[in-house]
Amino acid sequence: MFKTFFFLTYFILGQAVFADDIQTDAVMNALTKELNRSFKEFKNAEKVPLYFLGYEIIEAKSYYLGSKMGAMDGDSDYTNRKLDIEMRVNNPEMDNTHQVKGESAWTNYAQSQNLPVAVDENEDALQARIWEYTDKAFKKAQANFTKVQMNKAVTAQEEDASPDFAPAKPEQFYETVTLPAMDKKVWKERLNKFSAKFKDYPFIYDSGVSFSAKTENRWIVNSEGTRVKTGNNYITLAFSLMSRTTDGMELQRGERYNGAEYAEMPSDEKVLTDIDKAITELKALRTAPIVEPFHGPAILKGRAAGVYFHEIIGHRLEGHRQKLEDEGQTFSKKIGQKVTSDIITLYDDPNLKDYKGRSLRGYYKYDDEGVKAQRATLIENGVLKGFLMNRSPIRNFPESNGHGRRSSGRATVSRMGNTMVEASKTVSYAELRQMLIDECKKQGKPFGLVFDDISGGFTNIGRGGPQAFKVLPLLVYRIYTDGRPDEVVRGVDIVGTPLTSLSKVTAAADDTDIFNGTCGAESGWVPVSCVSPSLLITEMEVEKSQKSQEKPPVLEPPLHDKQ
Repeated sequence: MFKTFFFLTYFILGQAVFADDIQTDAVMNALTKELNRSFKEFKNAEKVPLYFLGYEIIEAKSYYLGSKMGAMDGDSDYTNRKLDIEMRVNNPEMDNTHQVKGESAWTNYAQSQNLPVAVDENEDALQARIWEYTDKAFKKAQANFTKVQMNKAVTAQEEDASPDFAPAKPEQFYETVTLPAMDKKVWKERLNKFSAKFKDYPFIYDSGVSFSAKTENRWIVNSEGTRVKTGNNYITLAFSLMSRTTDGMELQRGERYNGAEYAEMPSDEKVLTDIDKAITELKALRTAPIVEPFHGPAILKGRAAGVYFHEIIGHRLEGHRQKLEDEGQTFSKKIGQKVTSDIITLYDDPNLKDYKGRSLRGYYKYDDEGVKAQRATLIENGVLKGFLMNRSPIRNFPESNGHGRRSSGRATVSRMGNTMVEASKTVSYAELRQMLIDECKKQGKPFGLVFDDISGGFTNIGRGGPQAFKVLPLLVYRIYTDGRPDEVVRGVDIVGTPLTSLSKVTAAADDTDIFNGTCGAESGWVPVSCVSPSLLITEMEVEKSQKSQEKPPVLEPPLHDKQ
């Protein structure tokens, strides 16, 4: 298999990458040599045989600039490489990664350790470090399997007896993703220009502008024959501004612009216009009334709706959660059942590089198990159809669909990539807004809420707590039924439970927007995207936001000191 790999021709960015490029890749050579050597020797070195060995090296090259009040306050760049080892002993039906009941599902998955390796192209140095870590991982895998056997002997039978590991087609692919170093002089001037805008406003207590560019290349090899090198570029320009009310509530506004190339970053005019808008919104929030706990109709604008779906259902459709004994398993047995409005279709497709010309952060060609990215249909016309799958099979879903993801040092599990919310019937946003008002009148509510922007959220998916979620809005408007002007409000969080909340989605606008962000879970932080239209929710519950007890600054900012 490996010899065949050397004779293949690959294409990236319209140019051929030939076998010579692969043969001179010190990282690929070191990984392959040590994998072949270690797998052969460890396979039958102990009574419990090694049946699978996989390596992944992630190389990150990052650049960062930060500016406050018209002056640079951050300038850094670094390169590192981290190794993760997947070592499986016994057989795919039950191996050392099996959940030990009574402990965290990931206690027994300690061979992934975020292990540093040489950043120089020195094959011998790389192989020596890989060997050192492999030896430790093999001993750990043997010890873990002993624990699994003991646990199985004294605990109750598992509801889902699916194997621990699924077969996958060996993949062979090679690309090297590059990004020119940023022009620091140009970007420093731009950032200082942007951040200087905040100096004129004494109610802005903290602010900043940042620019980061990161290239990530991943080498993945395993004992089944997979040999993959692939990567992504992540570029982000961001600004933020913060204030505080007299009752201690911190208020935030800002914007993030994401792309895979420098050319995707917005013009100065666009950024400065957005900064002016954010300043106006922050000023309005300072005097905005606090919303009391409320239950009634609401609209989630496109980006906010993306975060909402990500939190309310995305994590609950990750395949491995359907068989772990300590998970809530909200949707495990609802395949083929209606879970939301007939108009909603939901799928996740990491193959989508962009949406209407805007880059999607959740794009990748191969997941962290070397499986080719695939579209996963989750909900179709309101009916649950499937799950996000990695190589941990579950009942009726025996194969990966390319959603095994992690950050270095964590176990690979099924995760979202590009989550797409589509509606079969849509109306204009103006019509959706009128539908909100009509629904408020129907329910006898004097107003409804429009969630314009959301920072993120979190969800509880374990059996030890309530199956609930919370989404954290940043900008909310109260829409009155009597014709009064829309009113900015503050201090409100969205809360709910997934089965009830999903059933209240009733209509969608013909607009769409993108949430590009980073999602954290037990397999670490991974880049994600969600695309969604604005949605009408007939019943949404909100509660008061957490706030500090800290007063605003005692003194005015130095530039505005009245003395």
